[in-house]
Amino acid sequence: MESMNRRDFVKTTAATAAITGLSLWTPGSSWAGANDRLRVAVAGIRGQGKGHIRNYAGLENVEVVALCDVDKRLFPDRVKMLTENGHKEPKLYTDIRKVLENKDIDIISFATPNHWHSLGTIWACQAGKDVYVEKPLSHNIFEGRKLVEAAQKYKRIIQHGTQMRSSLAMHAAVEFLQAGGLGELYMAKGLCYKWRDTIGRTPDEPAPKEVDYDLWLGPAPKRPFSKNRFHYNWHWHWDYGNGDIGNQGIHQMDVARWGLDVGLPKKIQSMGGHFMFDDDQETANTQIATFEYPDEKKMLVFEVRHWITNHEGGIGEGPSNTVGVIFYGSEGYLVVDSYSSFQTFLGKKREPGPSAKIGGDHFKNFIQAVRSRDESILNANAEEGHISSALCHLANTAYRLGRTLEFDPATEKYINDDEANKTVTREYRIPFVVEDTV
Repeated sequence: MESMNRRDFVKTTAATAAITGLSLWTPGSSWAGANDRLRVAVAGIRGQGKGHIRNYAGLENVEVVALCDVDKRLFPDRVKMLTENGHKEPKLYTDIRKVLENKDIDIISFATPNHWHSLGTIWACQAGKDVYVEKPLSHNIFEGRKLVEAAQKYKRIIQHGTQMRSSLAMHAAVEFLQAGGLGELYMAKGLCYKWRDTIGRTPDEPAPKEVDYDLWLGPAPKRPFSKNRFHYNWHWHWDYGNGDIGNQGIHQMDVARWGLDVGLPKKIQSMGGHFMFDDDQETANTQIATFEYPDEKKMLVFEVRHWITNHEGGIGEGPSNTVGVIFYGSEGYLVVDSYSSFQTFLGKKREPGPSAKIGGDHFKNFIQAVRSRDESILNANAEEGHISSALCHLANTAYRLGRTLEFDPATEKYINDDEANKTVTREYRIPFVVEDTV
Protein backbone atom coordinates (compact mmCIF):
# COMPACT_ATOMS: atom_id res chain seq x y z
CA MET A 1 0.00 0.00 0.00
CA GLU A 2 1.45 3.39 -0.98
CA SER A 3 2.05 6.05 1.66
CA MET A 4 -0.58 8.38 0.22
CA ASN A 5 -3.13 5.60 0.22
CA ARG A 6 -2.39 4.88 3.84
CA ARG A 7 -2.94 8.52 4.73
CA ASP A 8 -6.13 8.65 2.71
CA PHE A 9 -7.29 5.43 4.36
CA VAL A 10 -7.03 6.85 7.84
CA LYS A 11 -8.58 10.16 6.87
CA THR A 12 -11.57 8.52 5.21
CA THR A 13 -12.23 5.52 7.46
CA ALA A 14 -10.52 5.03 10.80
CA ALA A 15 -10.08 8.67 11.71
CA THR A 16 -13.64 9.42 10.68
CA ALA A 17 -14.85 6.60 12.90
CA ALA A 18 -12.76 7.96 15.75
CA ILE A 19 -14.27 11.41 15.41
CA THR A 20 -17.87 10.34 14.91
CA GLY A 21 -17.95 7.21 17.07
CA LEU A 22 -19.25 5.38 14.02
CA SER A 23 -21.04 2.22 15.25
CA LEU A 24 -18.40 1.43 17.88
CA TRP A 25 -20.81 1.63 20.78
CA THR A 26 -23.63 3.99 19.91
CA PRO A 27 -26.95 2.65 21.24
CA GLY A 28 -29.80 2.04 18.86
CA SER A 29 -33.42 2.97 19.38
CA SER A 30 -34.51 -0.66 19.53
CA TRP A 31 -32.55 -1.52 22.67
CA ALA A 32 -34.70 -3.44 25.12
CA GLY A 33 -34.88 -2.22 28.69
CA ALA A 34 -33.19 1.10 27.98
CA ASN A 35 -35.30 2.80 30.67
CA ASP A 36 -34.72 0.21 33.38
CA ARG A 37 -32.53 1.28 36.28
CA LEU A 38 -29.46 -0.92 36.75
CA ARG A 39 -28.29 -1.55 40.31
CA VAL A 40 -24.54 -1.91 40.84
CA ALA A 41 -22.42 -3.22 43.69
CA VAL A 42 -18.76 -2.19 43.73
CA ALA A 43 -16.48 -4.76 45.34
CA GLY A 44 -13.09 -3.43 46.36
CA ILE A 45 -13.45 0.29 46.98
CA ARG A 46 -9.89 1.47 47.49
CA GLY A 47 -7.79 2.72 44.54
CA GLN A 48 -9.53 1.72 41.33
CA GLY A 49 -12.75 1.14 43.23
CA LYS A 50 -13.15 4.88 43.76
CA GLY A 51 -13.12 5.30 39.99
CA HIS A 52 -15.77 2.62 39.61
CA ILE A 53 -18.07 4.39 42.05
CA ARG A 54 -17.55 7.73 40.33
CA ASN A 55 -18.09 6.35 36.82
CA TYR A 56 -21.32 4.48 37.58
CA ALA A 57 -22.70 7.40 39.54
CA GLY A 58 -22.27 9.54 36.43
CA LEU A 59 -24.25 7.24 34.13
CA GLU A 60 -27.93 7.72 33.41
CA ASN A 61 -30.31 5.28 35.10
CA VAL A 62 -27.50 3.48 36.92
CA GLU A 63 -27.38 3.38 40.72
CA VAL A 64 -24.58 2.27 43.04
CA VAL A 65 -26.67 0.46 45.64
CA ALA A 66 -23.95 -1.47 47.48
CA LEU A 67 -20.29 -1.27 48.45
CA CYS A 68 -18.23 -4.27 49.51
CA ASP A 69 -14.79 -4.27 51.07
CA VAL A 70 -12.96 -6.22 53.77
CA ASP A 71 -11.61 -2.94 55.20
CA LYS A 72 -14.43 -1.11 56.98
CA ARG A 73 -12.25 1.98 57.38
CA LEU A 74 -12.92 2.82 53.72
CA PHE A 75 -16.69 3.00 53.96
CA PRO A 76 -17.32 6.52 55.37
CA ASP A 77 -15.44 8.34 52.61
CA ARG A 78 -16.95 6.26 49.79
CA VAL A 79 -20.48 6.69 51.13
CA LYS A 80 -19.85 10.43 51.32
CA MET A 81 -18.76 10.40 47.66
CA LEU A 82 -22.26 9.28 46.76
CA THR A 83 -24.48 11.09 49.23
CA GLU A 84 -22.80 14.49 48.78
CA ASN A 85 -23.65 14.27 45.09
CA GLY A 86 -27.32 13.51 45.63
CA HIS A 87 -27.18 9.70 45.51
CA LYS A 88 -28.80 7.36 47.99
CA GLU A 89 -26.72 5.82 50.75
CA PRO A 90 -25.59 2.34 49.63
CA LYS A 91 -25.76 -0.88 51.59
CA LEU A 92 -22.41 -1.94 53.04
CA TYR A 93 -20.93 -5.44 52.96
CA THR A 94 -17.63 -7.06 53.90
CA ASP A 95 -18.38 -10.49 52.37
CA ILE A 96 -18.91 -10.69 48.61
CA ARG A 97 -21.00 -13.83 49.09
CA LYS A 98 -23.63 -11.78 50.92
CA VAL A 99 -23.70 -9.32 48.02
CA LEU A 100 -24.32 -12.16 45.58
CA GLU A 101 -27.32 -13.28 47.61
CA ASN A 102 -29.01 -9.91 47.06
CA LYS A 103 -31.49 -10.46 44.22
CA ASP A 104 -31.91 -6.72 43.70
CA ILE A 105 -28.33 -6.28 42.48
CA ASP A 106 -27.82 -6.57 38.71
CA ILE A 107 -24.09 -5.89 38.36
CA ILE A 108 -20.95 -6.57 40.37
CA SER A 109 -17.98 -4.34 39.59
CA PHE A 110 -14.73 -5.88 40.86
CA ALA A 111 -11.76 -3.72 41.82
CA THR A 112 -10.32 -6.20 44.30
CA PRO A 113 -6.73 -7.52 44.31
CA ASN A 114 -5.87 -9.76 41.34
CA HIS A 115 -6.15 -13.07 43.19
CA TRP A 116 -9.89 -12.45 43.69
CA HIS A 117 -10.76 -11.36 40.13
CA SER A 118 -11.62 -14.69 38.54
CA LEU A 119 -13.18 -16.37 41.56
CA GLY A 120 -15.38 -13.38 42.33
CA THR A 121 -16.49 -13.08 38.72
CA ILE A 122 -17.29 -16.79 38.43
CA TRP A 123 -19.36 -16.64 41.60
CA ALA A 124 -21.16 -13.57 40.25
CA CYS A 125 -21.96 -15.35 36.97
CA GLN A 126 -23.38 -18.28 38.93
CA ALA A 127 -25.51 -15.82 40.90
CA GLY A 128 -26.91 -14.31 37.69
CA LYS A 129 -24.98 -11.03 37.86
CA ASP A 130 -23.20 -9.22 35.03
CA VAL A 131 -19.65 -8.18 35.81
CA TYR A 132 -17.08 -5.49 35.18
CA VAL A 133 -13.77 -6.96 36.33
CA GLU A 134 -10.55 -5.03 36.70
CA LYS A 135 -7.35 -6.00 34.95
CA PRO A 136 -5.83 -8.51 34.85
CA LEU A 137 -8.88 -10.72 34.48
CA SER A 138 -7.10 -13.62 36.18
CA HIS A 139 -4.25 -14.53 38.51
CA ASN A 140 -3.38 -17.60 36.42
CA ILE A 141 -4.26 -19.14 33.06
CA PHE A 142 -6.57 -21.87 34.37
CA GLU A 143 -8.93 -19.58 36.25
CA GLY A 144 -9.08 -17.15 33.35
CA ARG A 145 -10.37 -19.92 31.08
CA LYS A 146 -12.86 -21.00 33.76
CA LEU A 147 -14.12 -17.42 33.93
CA VAL A 148 -14.74 -17.42 30.16
CA GLU A 149 -16.60 -20.72 30.47
CA ALA A 150 -18.75 -19.37 33.30
CA ALA A 151 -19.68 -16.27 31.30
CA GLN A 152 -20.75 -18.47 28.39
CA LYS A 153 -22.61 -21.02 30.51
CA TYR A 154 -24.61 -18.48 32.49
CA LYS A 155 -24.98 -16.03 29.57
CA ARG A 156 -23.51 -13.11 31.49
CA ILE A 157 -22.05 -9.86 30.14
CA ILE A 158 -18.42 -9.47 31.25
CA GLN A 159 -16.32 -6.39 30.59
CA HIS A 160 -12.56 -6.52 31.27
CA GLY A 161 -11.01 -3.35 32.69
CA THR A 162 -8.61 -2.68 29.80
CA GLN A 163 -10.26 0.64 29.05
CA MET A 164 -7.97 1.51 26.15
CA ARG A 165 -10.26 -0.82 24.17
CA SER A 166 -12.92 1.90 24.38
CA SER A 167 -10.67 4.69 23.10
CA LEU A 168 -11.85 5.74 19.65
CA ALA A 169 -8.28 6.67 18.79
CA MET A 170 -7.19 3.10 19.58
CA HIS A 171 -9.93 1.72 17.32
CA ALA A 172 -8.66 3.99 14.56
CA ALA A 173 -5.06 2.93 15.16
CA VAL A 174 -5.89 -0.78 15.07
CA GLU A 175 -7.97 -0.39 11.93
CA PHE A 176 -5.06 1.43 10.30
CA LEU A 177 -2.55 -1.24 11.34
CA GLN A 178 -4.64 -4.20 10.26
CA ALA A 179 -5.44 -2.63 6.89
CA GLY A 180 -1.73 -2.45 6.07
CA GLY A 181 -1.10 1.15 7.05
CA LEU A 182 2.47 0.31 8.06
CA GLY A 183 2.99 -2.19 5.27
CA GLU A 184 4.02 -5.58 6.66
CA LEU A 185 3.46 -5.40 10.41
CA TYR A 186 5.97 -7.60 12.19
CA MET A 187 6.48 -6.44 15.79
CA ALA A 188 5.01 -4.52 18.69
CA LYS A 189 6.86 -3.38 21.79
CA GLY A 190 5.01 -2.53 24.98
CA LEU A 191 6.68 -0.16 27.46
CA CYS A 192 6.06 0.02 31.18
CA TYR A 193 8.72 2.35 32.53
CA LYS A 194 7.23 3.60 35.79
CA TRP A 195 9.18 5.08 38.67
CA ARG A 196 8.55 2.66 41.52
CA ASP A 197 10.45 3.52 44.69
CA THR A 198 11.34 0.86 47.24
CA ILE A 199 8.51 -0.47 49.40
CA GLY A 200 10.94 -1.13 52.24
CA ARG A 201 10.19 -3.84 54.75
CA THR A 202 7.25 -4.25 57.13
CA PRO A 203 6.92 -6.84 59.90
CA ASP A 204 4.25 -9.47 60.35
CA GLU A 205 1.69 -8.13 62.81
CA PRO A 206 -1.98 -8.48 63.74
CA ALA A 207 -4.39 -7.23 61.09
CA PRO A 208 -6.29 -4.02 61.91
CA LYS A 209 -9.50 -4.81 63.80
CA GLU A 210 -11.59 -3.25 61.02
CA VAL A 211 -10.15 -5.66 58.40
CA ASP A 212 -11.48 -9.16 57.68
CA TYR A 213 -8.07 -10.48 56.73
CA ASP A 214 -9.19 -14.08 56.13
CA LEU A 215 -11.64 -12.86 53.49
CA TRP A 216 -8.95 -10.66 51.96
CA LEU A 217 -6.68 -13.71 51.57
CA GLY A 218 -9.51 -15.67 49.95
CA PRO A 219 -7.95 -18.20 47.53
CA ALA A 220 -4.38 -17.38 48.60
CA PRO A 221 -2.33 -19.35 51.13
CA LYS A 222 -2.73 -18.47 54.79
CA ARG A 223 0.01 -16.05 55.86
CA PRO A 224 0.33 -13.51 58.67
CA PHE A 225 -0.77 -9.97 57.97
CA SER A 226 1.86 -7.43 56.88
CA LYS A 227 1.30 -3.92 55.54
CA ASN A 228 3.53 -4.68 52.54
CA ARG A 229 1.25 -7.56 51.56
CA PHE A 230 -1.92 -5.50 51.91
CA HIS A 231 -3.12 -2.22 50.36
CA TYR A 232 -1.52 -1.69 46.93
CA ASN A 233 1.82 -3.36 47.68
CA TRP A 234 0.13 -6.74 47.26
CA HIS A 235 0.91 -6.15 43.54
CA TRP A 236 4.53 -7.11 44.22
CA HIS A 237 3.84 -10.51 45.83
CA TRP A 238 3.21 -13.67 43.82
CA ASP A 239 0.35 -14.91 46.01
CA TYR A 240 -1.82 -11.91 45.13
CA GLY A 241 -0.34 -9.89 42.26
CA ASN A 242 1.51 -10.33 38.97
CA GLY A 243 4.13 -7.59 39.14
CA ASP A 244 4.01 -4.50 36.97
CA ILE A 245 3.63 -6.55 33.80
CA GLY A 246 0.21 -7.57 35.15
CA ASN A 247 -0.55 -4.24 36.79
CA GLN A 248 0.16 -1.30 34.48
CA GLY A 249 1.59 -3.50 31.73
CA ILE A 250 -1.62 -5.42 31.00
CA HIS A 251 -3.06 -2.28 29.35
CA GLN A 252 -0.17 -1.98 26.91
CA MET A 253 0.11 -5.76 26.47
CA ASP A 254 -3.53 -5.82 25.43
CA VAL A 255 -3.12 -3.00 22.90
CA ALA A 256 0.03 -4.61 21.47
CA ARG A 257 -1.75 -7.93 20.96
CA TRP A 258 -4.87 -6.23 19.59
CA GLY A 259 -2.90 -4.23 17.03
CA LEU A 260 -0.85 -7.25 15.93
CA ASP A 261 -4.08 -9.27 15.61
CA VAL A 262 -2.64 -12.28 17.45
CA GLY A 263 -3.76 -14.55 20.27
CA LEU A 264 -1.62 -16.80 22.45
CA PRO A 265 2.01 -17.36 21.38
CA LYS A 266 3.91 -20.59 20.79
CA LYS A 267 7.23 -19.56 22.35
CA ILE A 268 7.97 -17.35 25.34
CA GLN A 269 11.20 -15.97 26.79
CA SER A 270 11.59 -13.62 29.74
CA MET A 271 14.52 -12.38 31.79
CA GLY A 272 14.87 -9.81 34.53
CA GLY A 273 15.12 -9.45 38.24
CA HIS A 274 14.39 -7.46 41.36
CA PHE A 275 17.25 -5.00 41.12
CA MET A 276 18.57 -2.11 43.19
CA PHE A 277 16.23 -2.26 46.19
CA ASP A 278 16.52 -4.55 49.22
CA ASP A 279 12.90 -4.80 50.27
CA ASP A 280 9.86 -7.08 50.52
CA GLN A 281 9.04 -7.11 46.81
CA GLU A 282 9.00 -10.62 45.26
CA THR A 283 8.08 -9.82 41.65
CA ALA A 284 10.53 -8.46 39.08
CA ASN A 285 10.95 -4.71 38.89
CA THR A 286 12.99 -5.00 35.69
CA GLN A 287 11.83 -7.48 33.05
CA ILE A 288 11.93 -8.14 29.32
CA ALA A 289 9.56 -10.66 27.74
CA THR A 290 9.38 -11.85 24.14
CA PHE A 291 6.48 -13.74 22.58
CA GLU A 292 6.88 -15.49 19.22
CA TYR A 293 4.08 -16.08 16.70
CA PRO A 294 5.76 -18.19 14.00
CA ASP A 295 2.59 -18.81 11.99
CA GLU A 296 1.78 -15.10 11.79
CA LYS A 297 5.47 -14.14 11.41
CA LYS A 298 5.14 -11.62 14.22
CA MET A 299 6.59 -11.03 17.64
CA LEU A 300 5.54 -9.10 20.71
CA VAL A 301 8.10 -7.63 23.10
CA PHE A 302 7.35 -6.20 26.51
CA GLU A 303 9.67 -4.35 28.87
CA VAL A 304 9.29 -3.25 32.49
CA ARG A 305 11.71 -0.76 34.07
CA HIS A 306 11.26 0.53 37.59
CA TRP A 307 13.40 3.62 38.01
CA ILE A 308 15.21 6.44 36.19
CA THR A 309 15.43 5.74 32.46
CA ASN A 310 15.25 7.31 29.01
CA HIS A 311 12.03 7.90 27.15
CA GLU A 312 11.42 5.92 23.98
CA GLY A 313 9.72 6.50 20.65
CA GLY A 314 8.54 9.96 21.68
CA ILE A 315 6.54 8.50 24.59
CA GLY A 316 6.73 10.54 27.79
CA GLU A 317 8.52 13.80 28.40
CA GLY A 318 10.42 15.41 31.24
CA PRO A 319 10.54 13.44 34.51
CA SER A 320 7.43 11.43 33.59
CA ASN A 321 6.80 7.73 33.16
CA THR A 322 7.23 6.13 29.74
CA VAL A 323 4.16 3.98 29.15
CA GLY A 324 2.88 3.01 25.71
CA VAL A 325 3.23 0.75 22.68
CA ILE A 326 5.29 1.01 19.49
CA PHE A 327 4.27 -0.93 16.36
CA TYR A 328 6.83 -1.63 13.64
CA GLY A 329 6.09 -2.30 9.97
CA SER A 330 7.97 -2.40 6.70
CA GLU A 331 6.91 1.16 5.89
CA GLY A 332 6.95 2.95 9.21
CA TYR A 333 6.05 2.80 12.87
CA LEU A 334 3.10 3.80 15.03
CA VAL A 335 3.34 5.09 18.59
CA VAL A 336 0.58 4.73 21.16
CA ASP A 337 1.12 7.25 23.94
CA SER A 338 -1.30 7.34 26.89
CA TYR A 339 -4.79 5.87 26.80
CA SER A 340 -6.25 7.84 23.92
CA SER A 341 -3.72 8.93 21.31
CA PHE A 342 -1.48 7.63 18.55
CA GLN A 343 0.97 9.04 16.04
CA THR A 344 2.48 7.48 12.90
CA PHE A 345 5.88 8.00 11.29
CA LEU A 346 6.13 6.84 7.69
CA GLY A 347 8.93 5.92 5.30
CA LYS A 348 12.68 6.03 5.68
CA LYS A 349 12.47 9.72 6.60
CA ARG A 350 9.99 8.93 9.36
CA GLU A 351 7.68 11.70 8.28
CA PRO A 352 4.71 12.36 10.58
CA GLY A 353 1.59 10.64 9.30
CA PRO A 354 -1.96 10.16 10.56
CA SER A 355 -2.68 10.64 14.23
CA ALA A 356 -5.65 10.89 16.58
CA LYS A 357 -6.37 11.77 20.17
CA ILE A 358 -9.81 10.88 21.42
CA GLY A 359 -10.92 8.69 24.30
CA GLY A 360 -14.07 6.78 25.12
CA ASP A 361 -16.21 5.54 27.99
CA HIS A 362 -15.51 1.93 28.98
CA PHE A 363 -18.20 1.88 31.68
CA LYS A 364 -20.81 3.29 29.32
CA ASN A 365 -19.94 0.62 26.75
CA PHE A 366 -20.42 -2.05 29.44
CA ILE A 367 -23.78 -0.67 30.56
CA GLN A 368 -25.02 -0.52 26.97
CA ALA A 369 -24.08 -4.16 26.47
CA VAL A 370 -25.87 -5.12 29.69
CA ARG A 371 -29.03 -3.30 28.66
CA SER A 372 -29.07 -4.81 25.19
CA ARG A 373 -27.88 -8.30 26.30
CA ASP A 374 -25.56 -8.05 23.29
CA GLU A 375 -22.04 -9.23 24.11
CA SER A 376 -20.89 -8.39 20.59
CA ILE A 377 -20.80 -4.66 21.35
CA LEU A 378 -18.43 -5.09 24.31
CA ASN A 379 -15.08 -3.52 23.66
CA ALA A 380 -13.22 -5.88 26.04
CA ASN A 381 -15.06 -9.16 26.51
CA ALA A 382 -13.99 -12.05 28.73
CA GLU A 383 -12.18 -13.98 26.00
CA GLU A 384 -10.04 -11.00 24.99
CA GLY A 385 -9.31 -10.23 28.63
CA HIS A 386 -8.32 -13.83 29.27
CA ILE A 387 -5.86 -13.99 26.39
CA SER A 388 -4.15 -10.70 27.19
CA SER A 389 -3.94 -11.58 30.89
CA ALA A 390 -2.51 -14.98 29.97
CA LEU A 391 0.39 -13.24 28.20
CA CYS A 392 1.39 -11.72 31.54
CA HIS A 393 1.25 -15.13 33.21
CA LEU A 394 3.29 -16.72 30.41
CA ALA A 395 5.96 -14.06 30.77
CA ASN A 396 6.14 -14.42 34.54
CA THR A 397 6.42 -18.21 34.32
CA ALA A 398 9.28 -17.98 31.81
CA TYR A 399 10.97 -15.42 34.05
CA ARG A 400 10.58 -17.48 37.22
CA LEU A 401 11.73 -20.72 35.59
CA GLY A 402 14.59 -18.99 33.80
CA ARG A 403 14.18 -20.64 30.40
CA THR A 404 12.42 -20.55 27.05
CA LEU A 405 8.96 -22.14 27.10
CA GLU A 406 7.00 -23.83 24.32
CA PHE A 407 3.23 -23.34 24.53
CA ASP A 408 0.19 -24.86 22.83
CA PRO A 409 -2.45 -22.13 22.33
CA ALA A 410 -5.16 -24.73 21.62
CA THR A 411 -4.83 -26.58 24.95
CA GLU A 412 -3.44 -23.61 26.89
CA LYS A 413 -0.72 -25.86 28.27
CA TYR A 414 3.06 -25.88 28.03
CA ILE A 415 4.50 -28.56 25.77
CA ASN A 416 6.28 -31.45 27.53
CA ASP A 417 6.97 -29.34 30.60
CA ASP A 418 5.43 -30.55 33.86
CA GLU A 419 7.17 -27.89 35.90
CA ALA A 420 5.75 -25.06 33.81
CA ASN A 421 2.29 -26.65 33.72
CA LYS A 422 2.13 -26.55 37.51
CA THR A 423 1.96 -22.75 37.20
CA VAL A 424 -1.14 -22.85 34.97
CA THR A 425 -3.23 -23.09 38.14
CA ARG A 426 -2.68 -22.85 41.90
CA GLU A 427 -3.62 -24.60 45.14
CA TYR A 428 -6.83 -22.89 46.22
CA ARG A 429 -7.61 -22.42 49.90
CA ILE A 430 -10.95 -23.97 50.82
CA PRO A 431 -13.66 -22.70 50.45
CA PHE A 432 -12.27 -20.14 47.98
CA VAL A 433 -11.83 -22.59 45.13
CA VAL A 434 -12.05 -22.10 41.36
CA GLU A 435 -13.61 -25.41 40.35
CA ASP A 436 -12.75 -27.22 37.14
CA THR A 437 -16.48 -27.40 36.35
CA VAL A 438 -18.11 -24.02 36.70
